[in-house]
Amino acid sequence: MMSPTPYVPGPDQIRRAPKVLLHDHLDGGLRPGTIIDLARDAGYEALPETEADKLGIWFREAADSGSLERYLETFAHTCAVMQTREALVRVAAECAEDLAADGVVYAEVRYAPEQHLEAGLALEEVVEAVNEGFREGERRARLDGNRIRVGALLTAMRHAARALEIAELANRYRDLGVVGFDIAGAEAGFPPTRHLDAFEYLKRENNHFTIHAGEAFGLPSIWQALQWCGADRLGHGVRIIDDIEVAEDGGVTLGRLASYVRDKRIPLEMCPTSNLQTGAADSYAEHPIGLLRRLHFRLTVNTDNRLMSGTSMSQEFEHLTEAFGYTLDDIQWFTVNAMKSAFIPFDERLAMINDVIKPGYAELKSEWLFEQTPVTSISSASAG
Repeated sequence: MMSPTPYVPGPDQIRRAPKVLLHDHLDGGLRPGTIIDLARDAGYEALPETEADKLGIWFREAADSGSLERYLETFAHTCAVMQTREALVRVAAECAEDLAADGVVYAEVRYAPEQHLEAGLALEEVVEAVNEGFREGERRARLDGNRIRVGALLTAMRHAARALEIAELANRYRDLGVVGFDIAGAEAGFPPTRHLDAFEYLKRENNHFTIHAGEAFGLPSIWQALQWCGADRLGHGVRIIDDIEVAEDGGVTLGRLASYVRDKRIPLEMCPTSNLQTGAADSYAEHPIGLLRRLHFRLTVNTDNRLMSGTSMSQEFEHLTEAFGYTLDDIQWFTVNAMKSAFIPFDERLAMINDVIKPGYAELKSEWLFEQTPVTSISSASAG
């Protein structure tokens, strides 16, 4: 007899499912109320709204506007209020709390230390403040009955010239809460090969790094990130779809780059809602993740910027279950993929998969066994 478990889960089950997040920006996930508090403390008067609900709406509408200028303006506001040790600790702690409340059990959260120096902090002070905040957030989450582990990814801005400096910083703190390195920012005109010295340094140090590639610029960005720079993962990578041809009869042909990415099991950090905002897809149903899942690429699901996208890990999976009919087995597949691709040691990844993720999904998938059978009244049963 077939098990009745392969059904589309509802929002409550998705929220309770253990989830793993690899692509989330610290400055893209602040609580609107926190932004207002920090702006008041810093004397920052440029916020477009001063009520939390209205400010949250403004961020989402700005990100949806189709205007790159308005989108970048959103980060100007969040970074402006993240310039002191106290602000960084608070934002990082709340990030960990919010993710844990959403069922995330492991997260790698990225930020660019060079963007938090305006009030006189040193790069090391920025890293130590964020790490302190993550540990505090983990502690608060445990008190609320949630468990989460958060690692930091230090990001260099690809239009700047500090990548090697930030890579060295990531290496110094690699056993103190930092798990890897990233570059971010506009892809067009700023190829990852500009920062080869940073990537070569990290490879010599046996350290991990991901690269934002294949989000806006396309296949050349992906090819350079992999074949020139040696990235362990691709941040987004959604444009790999450009190297896949689908015939009218449904037959699929992979180009050499797409075949390489699939064959080598290179993790793709997909961010569906963010990709819709940047024009990589017109709808969730048309997002390349559907085809890439069927072709068994190493896919992961992520949030990118929770504030700007008005999203969470649970909401991302809700959209995908609505678009593709994904079951708990599918969500577990994405989650295990992400945990396999994390930048912590192998034995710790394996323990998270076997001791946290798989048991969590097994419990959720067994809940149908304990659903109450409708009670038939005695009078109805004995009638006639």
